[in-house]
This record gives sequence, structure tokens and C-alpha cells, in this order.
Amino acid sequence: MAENLVIVESPAKAKTIEKYLGKKYKVIASMGHVRDLPRSQMGVDYDNNYEPKYITIRGKGPVVKDLKRHAKKAKNVYLASDPDREGEAIAWHLAHILEVENDNKNRVVFNEITKEAVKNSFKNPRGIEMNLVDAQQARRVLDRLVGYNISPVLWKKVKKGLSAGRVQTVALRLVIDRENEIRNFKPEEYWKLEGEFRYKRSKFTAKFLHYKNKPYKLNKKEDVDTIIGELDGDQFEVTNVTKKEKKRNPANPFTTSTLQQEAARKLNFKARKTMMVAQQLYEGIDLKKQGTVGLITYMRTDSTRISTQAKNEAHSFIEDQYGKEYTAQRRSKGQGDQDAHEAVRPTSSKRTPKEMKNYLTRDQYRLYKLIWERFVASQMAPAILDTVALDLSQNDIKFRANGQKIKFKGFMSVYIEAKDDKEENKENKLPEIKKGEMVTATKIEPSQHFTQPPPRYTEARLVKTLEELKIGRPSTYAPTIDTIQKRNYVRNESKRFVPTELGEIVYEQVKDYFPEVIDVDFTANMETLLDKIADGEIDWHKVIDDFYRSFEQDVKRAEEEMEKIEIKDEPAGEDCEVCGSPMVIKMGRYGKFMACSNFPDCRNTKAIVKKIGVSCPNCKDGEVVERKSKKNRIFYGCSNYPNCEFISWDKPVGRNCPKCDHYLVNHKKGRSSQVICSNCDYKEEIQK
Repeated sequence: MAENLVIVESPAKAKTIEKYLGKKYKVIASMGHVRDLPRSQMGVDYDNNYEPKYITIRGKGPVVKDLKRHAKKAKNVYLASDPDREGEAIAWHLAHILEVENDNKNRVVFNEITKEAVKNSFKNPRGIEMNLVDAQQARRVLDRLVGYNISPVLWKKVKKGLSAGRVQTVALRLVIDRENEIRNFKPEEYWKLEGEFRYKRSKFTAKFLHYKNKPYKLNKKEDVDTIIGELDGDQFEVTNVTKKEKKRNPANPFTTSTLQQEAARKLNFKARKTMMVAQQLYEGIDLKKQGTVGLITYMRTDSTRISTQAKNEAHSFIEDQYGKEYTAQRRSKGQGDQDAHEAVRPTSSKRTPKEMKNYLTRDQYRLYKLIWERFVASQMAPAILDTVALDLSQNDIKFRANGQKIKFKGFMSVYIEAKDDKEENKENKLPEIKKGEMVTATKIEPSQHFTQPPPRYTEARLVKTLEELKIGRPSTYAPTIDTIQKRNYVRNESKRFVPTELGEIVYEQVKDYFPEVIDVDFTANMETLLDKIADGEIDWHKVIDDFYRSFEQDVKRAEEEMEKIEIKDEPAGEDCEVCGSPMVIKMGRYGKFMACSNFPDCRNTKAIVKKIGVSCPNCKDGEVVERKSKKNRIFYGCSNYPNCEFISWDKPVGRNCPKCDHYLVNHKKGRSSQVICSNCDYKEEIQK
């Protein structure tokens, strides 16, 4: 039997670490938490300073038994759970069930699972940091008090199966507030005036800027007519040429939040998927002859700090691959310079995505490539852009043309952040023109526009907003967003969140009776208090008591005053073909469906299908309808199913291929789309 027992959370992590430590160490997994609050009751002792009543998690009995058996035989027990509050709490719970003293130096942490990092951590074990444990306990108790007090009220007054929570209800509020902004938005008319100009053989565009050396708003057509009426001929003088050199710095390496946002934008990953794939890269990938290696550092972090060793290795790699001028002694800015965590980065810059590709799944490769490129770019020199602005004038009317070209690519050789404004990184070359020269306007066209409402939240934008408001922690964003969708509080339409009627009803009730829970400032302040608990500045029991005193009164008032709300089923607009009763729309596990209103006497149900106005290319009699898979992915099938088994992931467009006469489909790839043939290589670009 090995002298030393090491306990980690997952089997994958255990497998990787055991290879590094040798025969004297046995590494086993606790499979996450082993103790938690009971599901069947509150589990918080109000009369004893809110002490939590922990029990062994259902189903974890055999795991605990196995842990005790190994611990009894080992000379030393090391607790190597993740290096965060949750990991510290897991270590504390393990120490309790294994009867290991908290002040023993048996806690080991490592930010990356590499041979050097793991071995070094065992040279410097420490005791369990109870401040971190208390911060996790405070969060757990707080969430239990909120959830287990509000949810039963919602079950009684609104509908069974509902829930409310500190972070999820604020996330729901953000979605609803945005929807209200959209509903209340009143578009305002405005116009643009853009000209096409020619200088010698070069053509370029310029936009109207000033009239009589002042900004002049084009709010209506009359304003445009005034400007056009003042123009005399097609000759414009170049009255000013402004040239500047502009530096653009690379983005910082990833934190958890920025990783989730960028993976959503560039890879179309949901937050949960990003964290799942990142966990795999962190815990270890089998590199065959090189053994199992963790490819990235710990992925739950708020820090942008980079270790000196990682920075030096990156600079050496950049100098070898790109040249010395591409390296930069640029210090990562942001929070966390003094914390124990680093940013999310590759454990070695030398393990390029190209070299790792054969060892990784497609999703692992794409995420690793994103993390590697972002980190390497963050250690590179700024890009240098030459910018030029041309002012073109006639009769006190000024147009301006802006251009830029890349003088030195710097970090842009490796990575460009997925900005909302993609035009920012594009080159736009203007002809070499001197002040006083003349250019010719070949076309000046006005265009009418209307202001647009703010966009609905995408998952990336919602994550970014939660982080900016300091709501929750990056590690909680994925489960929070999952929860508000599973509860049917919001639905995902075209990758944007729309509140449901149920979500708005729940929000209104919580807002009226539990105002603190949906208050953004209160929730953000609570996160600050949790940080203070972790830093040992405040006692966690006091934080809970200060909150619960007023919250308890809110719960009593809600139980007494909240009126019961009856949510009526939406009529489907057709009758049941079995019994003739009206059909209604219900919400099921996979979305809406039609059911007979005469339930339970009649149990007839039907899927809701959306016609796309195209005849089935297979049987010709049916119509192509939009359906959803169990994973909520849209596909297209025939309305005559199962008699006709036509199916397509791509949307048929109702035309046949001019080459082979098979049906054409609209094929989406990333943010672009093409019309392609379902059979041959014919394709055509979609005009925007």
C-alpha cells in the first residue's frame, strides 16, 4: 500500500497526477463534494447561529467508505482539490469525514497540472484556509435561505416547480428590463449622406461631417435637401490631411468570464460547454509518448496575472517564431496581481495548437487554440496602424474620409479579439493626396435610417453584464443561465434571450415581495461581503444574520399577502381530432406542444410545427416544417412524417439546383451563410 494518499475531485485529474508522483503515492477521486445540505429540508439551524447541517450526499456512501479505507492505511493524507473556495470547502469536508486535523499541513494546491507544478506543491503543503471555507459556507447558506424560502411561496401562489435565487433572479431581471426597453422604444428618424469620390484612378468614400464648420444633424429629409441644395458641381477641395500613427495593444489573457464571452462569439459555445471542455484541458490530455499533461491552467479565475516563468517562455517562443521585434515586456493589467491564481493560459507556449491537434477532440482543439492564441498575443508587441483623415470641402460643406493601413501587425499576426465592431480591424487605404488638391464627387447619396432599440442579450453579453455589475462569480454564470432556461423563465430565440410570460410573472412577484433579492446593488454588495469573509475581515455568521432579519419579514408578508395567480393555457386555435375539445398550448421538457383541454379524459397531444412555405422535395405532397431535436437543435422535416422520412439540418429554400436539379438549402457556417446544393458542389453567396 502507498505511504501517501492524495484525494482530488475527478478520476481524470487523479490519473494525470498519479503518473507524476510515483509509486509512493495513491491518488483517488472524491467525485466532487461528499457532504452538502440535505435536499429534503432547509438544513440551516436558525437557533444556532445559522450553522449548516451537513449530511453525506445521497449516493456518495460507497465513495466515502472507499476514501476512509484508503485513508486508514495511508501514512499521510493530502487533500488536492481545486485551488478556489469551492475546492477549499471540499478539502474541509474531506478532512472532517476522514478525521484529519485542519491545522495539519496536508492541503496542496496547484494552478496547473504539470509535473513540475504538482511536485512543487507537495514540497509546500499548508493547512486548510478556514476563511475561504467560511466564504463558501456563507454563499451556500445564503443561497439556501433565499431559495428554500421563496420557492415554496411561488409553488403555492404561482405554479409548482418554480424557483428563485440571488443570482438567477437578477439575471432574469436583466433580460426583462432589456425587453421592456425594447417594448417602450420609439424609433427616431435620421439620415446619412455619403459620397463616392475619385482622385486620379483611385476611388474612395467619405461621409458628411459639418456645415459651416459646425455639426449639422440630418434628422429629416429637409435637412438633407438643404445640404444637397448648397452643393455646386462635383469638385471638392482637400482642406485638411491628418496623418497619425496609432498603437493597438493586445487583449489581456483570459479570465473565466472573458473566456466564456469569447468562446460564445468565436466558437458558438455555450458557457456550460466552454467550462466543460476547459475542465478536460486542465485535468489532462494523453499526449502518448509525453504522457498525460494538463494543457491549460485552472479555468476558474478572475485574475489576469501571468507568472514570470510563463511570461519568459512565451517571449522566448515569440522571438524564435516571429522575431525579437514582436515580443513586448508588457505587464498584464487588471485585478489579481497579488492573488494566488493566474489567468487562463496554456501550461506551455511551446505546445502549439497545430502540434496538439491530433491528441484533441474537435471541441478541445478549438478551445485550446483560442486560449493559446489569446495568451501568446497578450505577450506580443502592439500593432501599429497608419491612419489618415481627409477633409473635403465645398461651399462650407465638409465630408470626411477615414483610412488606415497596418504598418506593423504585432500581436495581430496571432490573434484579434472578436469585437462587436468588426470594421475596427480592417484596412481601408486612401490615395496619397495633398492639402489643396481637388477631388471629384462621382455620387452623393442620402439614405434614411431609424434608431434601433437595444439588442436582446446573447449569452456572451449577459455574462459580460453580470461580470460588470459584479453579480455572482464567473463559475456561477453557466449554471445560472441554464437554470433560467430550464425553469422556462426565458427562451433562446436566434441565440438571444426573450423572457416568457411565466418569467415575467415570477419576476413581478419577487420584485413586489422580495425587493432586495432582485436589487442589483444589493446582490453586488453581497459579493463584496463574501470577499471580505474570504479575506478574514468579517464573520460569516454576521453577514447571514444581517440579511436574514429583514428577509424573514419579507417571507412572512409574501405568505400572507401574495395573491394566487392562475396561469391559463394559451388556446391553440384548433380542436382535438380525438374528442373535439379545444386544443391548448402547454410547456414541456423540450418546449411547447399542443394538448387536449379535456385532459385527463383525453390525453391527445401534438407537436407544434412551423411551416416554412416550401413543398417537400421528397414526396412533393407534404410541406417542409421546422422541428426541434431533444437537444433543442432546429431541423427540417416533412409534414407527412412518418409516411415521408425527409429530413435536413439545413433549411430548404424552395428552388432546385441549376446543375443537378436536387433541392437547394441555406447552409450556415459561423456567422455567414450560403445557398448550396444538397447533392453536388453548386453554391451561391447570399446577397446582404
